[in-house]
Amino acid sequence: MIRKFRYGAPFNTEALTEEIETADGAFPYGKISLESGFDFTYVMDEEDIVYGLGEANRGINKRGYCYISNCTDDPNHTEDKRSLYGAHNLIIVSGKTTFGLFFDYPSELTFDIGYTRMDTLKVTCADADLDVYVIVGESAYDIVKQFRHVIGRSYIPPKFAFGFGQSRWGYSTKEDFRKVAAGYRENHIPLDMIYMDIDYMDSYKDFTLNPENFPDFPDFVKEMKDQELRLIPIIDAGVKVESGYDVYEEGVEKRYFCQREDGSNFVAAVWPGDTHFPDFLNKDARKWFGDKYSFLINLGIEGFWNDMNEPAIFYSSEGVEEAKKLAGEFSQDKEGRIPVWKMQGKLNDISNNPEDYRRFYHNIDGKKIRHDKVHNLFGYNMTRAAGEAFDRIDPEKRFLMFSRSSYIGMHRYGGIWMGDNKSWWSHILLNLKMLPSLNMCGFLYTGADLGGFGADATRDLVLRHMALGVFTPLMRNHSAIGTREQECYQFENIEDFRNVVNVRYRLVPYLYSEYMKAALNDDMYFKPLGFVYPEDKMAVRVEDQLILGNEIMIAPVYEQNARGRYVYLPEEMKFVKFLADGSISEEVLEKGVHYVEVALNEVPLFIRSGKCIPVAEAAECVKDIDTSMLTMLGYEGSSYTLYEDDGVHKEYDKAENYRELKK
Repeated sequence: MIRKFRYGAPFNTEALTEEIETADGAFPYGKISLESGFDFTYVMDEEDIVYGLGEANRGINKRGYCYISNCTDDPNHTEDKRSLYGAHNLIIVSGKTTFGLFFDYPSELTFDIGYTRMDTLKVTCADADLDVYVIVGESAYDIVKQFRHVIGRSYIPPKFAFGFGQSRWGYSTKEDFRKVAAGYRENHIPLDMIYMDIDYMDSYKDFTLNPENFPDFPDFVKEMKDQELRLIPIIDAGVKVESGYDVYEEGVEKRYFCQREDGSNFVAAVWPGDTHFPDFLNKDARKWFGDKYSFLINLGIEGFWNDMNEPAIFYSSEGVEEAKKLAGEFSQDKEGRIPVWKMQGKLNDISNNPEDYRRFYHNIDGKKIRHDKVHNLFGYNMTRAAGEAFDRIDPEKRFLMFSRSSYIGMHRYGGIWMGDNKSWWSHILLNLKMLPSLNMCGFLYTGADLGGFGADATRDLVLRHMALGVFTPLMRNHSAIGTREQECYQFENIEDFRNVVNVRYRLVPYLYSEYMKAALNDDMYFKPLGFVYPEDKMAVRVEDQLILGNEIMIAPVYEQNARGRYVYLPEEMKFVKFLADGSISEEVLEKGVHYVEVALNEVPLFIRSGKCIPVAEAAECVKDIDTSMLTMLGYEGSSYTLYEDDGVHKEYDKAENYRELKK
């Protein structure tokens, strides 16, 4: 059961696809105060677990810290960070009393979950203009499924998007991409996508191509496709201010950019230098920008990734002027009236300054709304612009699309990647813990930058991270310019990387099938153990193992120099390892705690009692996976329902998409 409680005059975020009538009566849990903004307080039981918040720091159980829902461009995901790139305002209290709450509020929202007081959950925001949805169910898992139903079907990518992708900020010429293609194809490491970061553009201008490096881009796209490789370009949120640039000129003429209070176009610096931000909350501007994707689609492109759409602001013209003024005063200060750290702080805070988000406005149905009041909807509506355009450009075809910034509702238009994680072992574990939390909020197509985007990766870290990435719908190796190159062929003993990626392709029939079932049935692809074994007190506390689909449990190794790990089995399971020579080992393990050995070049999984999964032979691209000859792993006498379609079109509900396989 879902009830809506309305406070003030909320902005319509369009997070839900179903209309729920406003309830009468008192709020059923905790206390609500409207004396200063909005304040919800609930005293938690000692045993309560708090799930949710999607892309957020720390654990699956969110107790013990303070989180701020405020889409933030911050690549340093240290343990103390309260905001990441997404704003996913769903929490579920599971324990003595079990209920879910979705705070539909598009601005900054604080979740103090046992931080100030260990027993107290406190949710606050500055303005008492929001809808709060209360979800009651038999369990936390039931609450998630109810919520998933009212927010609409999760995005479904094309099947090729379940292949492996290679990316690096720094690929800029055709030769760079050809080198990557050759590195994978000549070493027989499977690959389906090569990503194009900002350097493919002409001066970082959206919907342009560097004329020197890509004079014959359609031919180059075809050259890659002839190798079954798709190029996936980035699109940034800012439009370069440049006379003669058609996107800029059109946006100015039609007043489709975000504006200052005085009606002039807001100027902020991002990669191109001075930019304007398209007003994605304006439906006309959204359609205009979305249609621009056809420029690259008409050249053969079938997928994109949206970036810098928090939106990121390197600095604003106002912010620079303030810094210059203070610097001038500082340089003339002979008496030490201006402390050096004040100057230092001003320069450090010039990027993504909250003041800048209060300097520009959106035009929504003729009404001017200050950006900070709807900040968390910007990335959502940029990706919505693309998704809606894809439906106009080719209504029956699926395009790959994922974004950095998001709000619940965007899950209908694209997936997300987890942003600029580092080459840190702790980020493998953080990646793992985010997966079910994101699924709760509708984001199924997700994954991290395998090997880490920032910092220098080590061979063992890349292998261990990729062994987790084998199971994430988005499997992409991505790194930053200036860091160690981490393509699979850059390290010694390339065969180890080949084996790990081969496992992904052998499992694609199962992974794709489980993804489609989750998407079509408003379910989860990844689940915490406690959702499947709610009566098992140990299972509900496990945070480094996940249930994938209905058949398997994953327990990746995430510590350097470890040769294995301890796992907890809530029931008898079959321990499966994909070995370095391509063979597969199987061992039945009883319920309980076990130490399992896992070498760097092996991929482990656990098949639940009485179940089985299909495994294909390895292939070098998704298109070449032969699903007519599948091997069944697991328990004798078990069966599996395989979902399989053409992976291109949107005819999801055909009965012939399902077939029964027996072990």
